[in-house]
Amino acid sequence: MAEGHGAAGHPGESAGVRAYFYSTKEKVSSDWKDLAFHLGLEQPDIDNIEGRNRDDKSRCMDLLEEWLKHNGERATIEVLMEALSEANLQSVVDGLRRKLQELSSPVPVGAAGTESSSLTGVFQKSVKKYYELKLSHFKPLIWNDNFTLTLSDIFTQLELVPTSEKQFKTSEPTKEEQRKELKSLDDLFKPDVTGLSIAPRCILIEGEAGGGKTTFLSKEALDAVSQKTELGKRHSTVLFIRLREVNEWETIEQMVWDQCVPKRKDVTIESIETILEQNESHVLFLLDGYDELRPEARAAGQAIPKLLSGKLYPNSTIVITSRPSARVQQHTRPDCHVHIMGFSEVHVEKYMQQYFAVVKKQELAEKLAEHVEDNELLNSLIQTPIFLMLVCLLWEEDQEMVFRTMTGLYDNLLTCLVRKYCEREGVDMPTKGLPTEVAESLLQFGKLALEALLRNETLLDLTEVEKEKINWEFLLKLGVVSLEVSSSKLHPRKQLNFSHKTMQEFLAGRYVAHALVNQDIVELLQLTSITKVFELSNLLQFTCGCDSRAAQAVMEELSKSSRREFTHLRPEHFEREDVPKDQDMQKSCKTYKRFAALCLNILSERQEPEVLQDISQALPIVILDSSINSREATGLKYHIQNLHSANLPDRLILKVPTGTDSRDTVQYLQQCFTTSLPGLKLDLGLSGQFDSPDETARLVSVLKNVPGLRALDLSLTHLTASSLQPLVQGFSHMSLLEELDLSSNLYLGDAGMEVLQVGLSSVPHLAVLRLQAVSMTAVGMSSLAPYLHHLLGLRILDISNNTKIGDTGLESLTTIIPIFTAMQVLVLCNIDISPTGMRTLVPALCQLTRLIKLDISYNAIGDPGLECLAAILHHLTAMKVLLLKHTCISDRGISSLIKALPHLVQLQVLNVSDNYIGDSGIVSLVQTLFQPSSLEMAQNLPSDKSLTTAPHCNTTLQELNIEWNRRVTGAGLGRVAQLISALPALTRLNMSGPWDTPAHLSDTAAMALAEALPRLPALERLDLWDISMEPAGFQAVVQAAEEHPSLEWLYYSRWLVPEGADTTASCLRLG
Repeated sequence: MAEGHGAAGHPGESAGVRAYFYSTKEKVSSDWKDLAFHLGLEQPDIDNIEGRNRDDKSRCMDLLEEWLKHNGERATIEVLMEALSEANLQSVVDGLRRKLQELSSPVPVGAAGTESSSLTGVFQKSVKKYYELKLSHFKPLIWNDNFTLTLSDIFTQLELVPTSEKQFKTSEPTKEEQRKELKSLDDLFKPDVTGLSIAPRCILIEGEAGGGKTTFLSKEALDAVSQKTELGKRHSTVLFIRLREVNEWETIEQMVWDQCVPKRKDVTIESIETILEQNESHVLFLLDGYDELRPEARAAGQAIPKLLSGKLYPNSTIVITSRPSARVQQHTRPDCHVHIMGFSEVHVEKYMQQYFAVVKKQELAEKLAEHVEDNELLNSLIQTPIFLMLVCLLWEEDQEMVFRTMTGLYDNLLTCLVRKYCEREGVDMPTKGLPTEVAESLLQFGKLALEALLRNETLLDLTEVEKEKINWEFLLKLGVVSLEVSSSKLHPRKQLNFSHKTMQEFLAGRYVAHALVNQDIVELLQLTSITKVFELSNLLQFTCGCDSRAAQAVMEELSKSSRREFTHLRPEHFEREDVPKDQDMQKSCKTYKRFAALCLNILSERQEPEVLQDISQALPIVILDSSINSREATGLKYHIQNLHSANLPDRLILKVPTGTDSRDTVQYLQQCFTTSLPGLKLDLGLSGQFDSPDETARLVSVLKNVPGLRALDLSLTHLTASSLQPLVQGFSHMSLLEELDLSSNLYLGDAGMEVLQVGLSSVPHLAVLRLQAVSMTAVGMSSLAPYLHHLLGLRILDISNNTKIGDTGLESLTTIIPIFTAMQVLVLCNIDISPTGMRTLVPALCQLTRLIKLDISYNAIGDPGLECLAAILHHLTAMKVLLLKHTCISDRGISSLIKALPHLVQLQVLNVSDNYIGDSGIVSLVQTLFQPSSLEMAQNLPSDKSLTTAPHCNTTLQELNIEWNRRVTGAGLGRVAQLISALPALTRLNMSGPWDTPAHLSDTAAMALAEALPRLPALERLDLWDISMEPAGFQAVVQAAEEHPSLEWLYYSRWLVPEGADTTASCLRLG
């Protein structure tokens, strides 16, 4: 093993040895582990390097950097060449010797080698010093030059929550998984947190206006160049780029030279390009404010879109911030999608203490905290960092000031600034309103602010301002803008900068509220689409907050938008789906939720009957899916408190996020439902701990005012048999209840079922009952079953994951099942059913002719059980979802299912994974799925042979899962690959091999799969775990997946990736 030999005489050794890293990693590549061993790295270090890099070249470069870091001066070129020789990499050694000879001669500036390495070091040090100078200190109050803060003074770690399904290991995240708090971005490099097997390339951080995105990214940049974070340890080159400074046709290298380093002769645009290319896998781009990037710089072919899509520097890492409305995803598929939630209660308190410590008025922090505690509207505002800073500022100025809305906060700030200006200039300040000259100047400037917003610009060129003959010097003295020379060295210009984008939106909103007296809102704001509405959401809220008539004008237009965009939506579209939902419908529902949030925010700004009336027209379905401390929740509370029989929505959907204290939840509900609201259809989902009878009794007392309660979700709320008692007793006040979910309350047990059964007669309209994982046994099932006869309209019954129900408990259920003629969904997953139990169940299933979903997964029914089921499937022709995962079935059982499949003409989802099916069974199954059904064949005349001779496609099946069948081989999966294009409606396909003995897919089969992918236009996810391929086949499949317009996830086993294969595709997920 190579050891350090101390100083040596060759040029480029010691720190200069880095000059040889680029050529070394290019040639060593997949042999990097051998080199690591001979350089003395331990196995844990090697494992870490492998896990945190995407490809072998990156791993090799990481290895060399680690070796240099740990050995310092002992890391010489001689040691490196000796280790390469011991690793049988003599050709690499020969190349390094030639490079050494070249470096023995004088090297011109710009050449590779020592000069390049030296320049990289100079560049990185320049970046670090530049950031420490530019980012460490800032002036948050542009009207106060003496008020300077360091980032560490006021920065408090924000709550970051993943919002993408990519962070979930399963396709159906649990209630707790839906919101996952991250302590820092370091968590995104932990597979157990993200569900990703490799380090993310692109991290998208979204947050609303004033949420602290720029502050957060500035802190990340400082910490990264100081190597305090995982991002910093993984990346030696950290580049913080403000996207609002980027112009059309600027290259990445120009942006870096322009914004990331001070001007110096030895750092040129050309040298930056060399540095980035040679260190690509260790380059971190921190891109701030995609929503502020000029439209022309977002266009196809521009540098930022090419960087995001991987066409430029594909092995670099990107962290990009944006408001949600900016649609970053049109250029990239983020590996991690994170949302800045704002401040928690603890963060708010800490921030206040830090702020008032800086201004040396610590005693005000406690007084403000007390004031906040009693002010609900203020509570919702201060979760946003910029608003909290302004509250602290205004509280410092005047402890009697009242804060009610976001607009009111900025109004108070403006009044405060004008008062200070009048005092300085000796101008009389009127008791109400603003001085005439001030008001006129602000309106003029608001017009410019609006025009810039509509151009998606936040900086105003001073020459353009002067053309409008606006007294900008007055605005400087006032403090609403600052004058600065652009930080851009490429485009130096004097410009006016707002203290924050929300200040620009506020001033623009004041102007719009004034202008709407004479102008049409659509013409003024160019509200041509719902997308434009979202882009201007803050502006619309400020406009509404400024003036009642303006609020009515805005809401009238939003009502028109609602009628144009959402007339096809019905309340049931927002209910939990047990069958796949149409993609367009999913998008419409998501868009509507955002629209509802905007409307509720407007209502929180302008709580007036006229606005409420327009809100009622715009929102036939009212939805709250955010914190009960949010501004939306404030608006909803006003909405509910003013409901009456004439303005009831079609449905009110209120879902309290996980982590909310049950006492806070009940208190919020008490404040909302102060009087009885008969006729209101409410879907209520709660969180917190309802393990106390007193707490559930308080809840019931509130729900008495909502006799039309339609759905109640108390899953994962720690219910016990005793705390369930008051709820069940309250069923008499909930006689119209249609849905009840008590799932994942493990302490209910059989005693809880005995409590529940007593109240079922009080809720005869109950159509959905979910009792998943409630620790029910055969005793509890036998006790509960007879009482289910009260629920004649039962459509959905879920008793899954109660592993002790068994055949005995199932037998009790089967005696009552035939009466449920409306039954559509029956979930019996993992309740210990045997073949004997299936023989008991099947006769009862015959009666359920409307059944669309049957889940018998994780029950050892075996082939005999499946044969029993298959024999009666011709009675269940409405079936859309059939789940038979881990049911111990083999080819024998599958053959019986194949005979019955032609009757299931509406089948959308089929899962037969984790069984003992072989090649013959799997291939026959897939062939049967796209054959004409027996019913279709019967409807055609005998002379019409077209259906039997022409290829047939199944346009119904959307999800097929055949993974982990222990007897399937590569040959069988290869045949499936050839057949699969006859299922063009597939959105998800899992054809993974056996987990214990991976299947090998030949090049021919892999090519067939690659060719099939374009013929599966709706495919979103493809799982190929535990399948090996040759390099050519693997690359063909990956390339086809990457080029596919809708395929987001291609899952593959890391250890089966062919040696040297390119794994940088954005859709590829290795594990």
